[in-house]
Amino acid sequence: MANPELVVLLDSDGAAAGTLDKSLVHHGDTPLHLAFSCYVFDTDNRLLLSQRALSKSTFPGLWTNSVCGHPGPDESVTAAAMRRCLDELGLQITDPRLILPTFQYRAEMNGLIENEMCPVLMAVVERGTALAPDPTEVEDTRWLPWAEVVRDAKSGALALSPWCLMQIDLLSELGADPTSWPTGSGQLLPAVLRVA
Repeated sequence: MANPELVVLLDSDGAAAGTLDKSLVHHGDTPLHLAFSCYVFDTDNRLLLSQRALSKSTFPGLWTNSVCGHPGPDESVTAAAMRRCLDELGLQITDPRLILPTFQYRAEMNGLIENEMCPVLMAVVERGTALAPDPTEVEDTRWLPWAEVVRDAKSGALALSPWCLMQIDLLSELGADPTSWPTGSGQLLPAVLRVA
C-alpha cells in the first residue's frame, strides 16, 4: 500500500499544527494548511496554464496556474514545486524563485473549501520543452503570453481558479515582464517554511 500524502496543518501564524492525510483535508470545514502555487514561463514569457482534471474533488475543470501542491513535512517549498512539476506535468524545473511569500486565501466550490497559506513561486523553461501531464491531475495544458493571461483574467474570458485570479492580480502589479519580478523574502514565508 502506498504511503499517504501528508498535508501540513497550520496555526494562524503559519506554524505547524500537525499533519493529515490529503484525502481527509478538504471538506466543508477545511483546516488551514500549507500549499504552494508555481507559475512556469517559457523563454518567450508565455505562461503554462493547466486545466484541473475533471475527476478532481476540488475545483475540477478550472484552468489555473502551472502547478499547485502541498509541501510535505520537512520539505521546502522549492523542493515541493520541483517535485509536483515532475509528478503532474512531467516537467523538470530548476531554481524555482519565490515571488509572493505571504499569499493566503480561502475559496469554496460545490461545498468543498480550500483554506491555504500558499506561497507563490515562478520558474522559467526553454520554449518547446516537452510535457507529459498526469491525466489524474491535469485535463489539458496551454501556453499563453503573460499579457494575454492578465487581460483574460481581468475580463473573465478565462475560467480560472479563484486562487489563480487573486495571484494574477498581485503578480501583474509587479510589472509586465515576469523575469523582472523581485524575489520575495524567505523570512516572510509561513513560519513552518522559514529557514533558521
